[in-house]
Amino acid sequence: MVPCSCSHPSGTFERDKPACGYSITIRETITATSVDFTGAKAFEISGTPVDCVSLALSGRLFPWSSPALVISGINTGPNCGFHSSAIAAAREALVYGVPSIAISLNWKKDETKDSDFKDAAQACLPLINAALDDIEKGTFLRGCLLNIGVPSAPSAIKGFKLTKQSGYSPAQSWQAVSASRPSSATHFMGMHQSLGIQLAQLGKDASAAAAARRVSGQRKAVEVESVATAGKQETREVVKKLFRAEFVERQHQGLDEDTDLRALENGFVSVTPLNVHGQVEPEIQAPASDWLSAAVSLEKEKEAAPATAEAHSAA
Repeated sequence: MVPCSCSHPSGTFERDKPACGYSITIRETITATSVDFTGAKAFEISGTPVDCVSLALSGRLFPWSSPALVISGINTGPNCGFHSSAIAAAREALVYGVPSIAISLNWKKDETKDSDFKDAAQACLPLINAALDDIEKGTFLRGCLLNIGVPSAPSAIKGFKLTKQSGYSPAQSWQAVSASRPSSATHFMGMHQSLGIQLAQLGKDASAAAAARRVSGQRKAVEVESVATAGKQETREVVKKLFRAEFVERQHQGLDEDTDLRALENGFVSVTPLNVHGQVEPEIQAPASDWLSAAVSLEKEKEAAPATAEAHSAA
């Protein structure tokens, strides 16, 4: 997660948090830990991707700098669905009025290599440089973020395509990771007399199922099913089950040719303009198409310039 400006402040999250969408952390402490990052002052953020961008743009972490561009990614797996945390982070920047780009690599199990991420970044540089130039000129696209998808073989891209979001999302598969473990939760009200008094004030023998309190500063939840006479032992059985969700890839069928996922499968870099609600607005398609064409043409001119200069020198 990289907010870009002249002094290149950078924020990233401590652990990869894909598919967490627009989740934010409220009333809990998150940490910002400084990390070595060449060419930038950087911090790792313990919260979500949206927390990362929100904190970076709040002025609390980088009070001396106002970012010109926020780059969210490079995400592992395509940002083609509705759960993308990388897109959510870019949307948060848009809420702050800061231009943003979300980048993802169409990661393939047993195929994608670590070096592919470097190639993916290299493939996106023409668009990033064009965005920074236009932001400086005040001519960059307004009211939208750019969702850029890089195909699974980034060193052999066929070109760039303006696309629409496919709305695809992988299937979610829940797996039990532990058998149910019944445990006996025995509580002696006499041991927590002050708590018992407080609960008794709610009404003698009143129901207080699943109530929890912190006792003596310890991180132990005291669960009470009913209020009984002080000193009487209360016993209940608690069943705890653990599950883990994994994404399972689906077969892509019936995709339109102008969708991001289809472009990725065909070896093209997909560029999808999205508004703050994560939707594609028809009126932004034409300006976005013009911008993309100009950015790609400019890059081709830069690539051709050394060859042209060399030819002139030889002549």
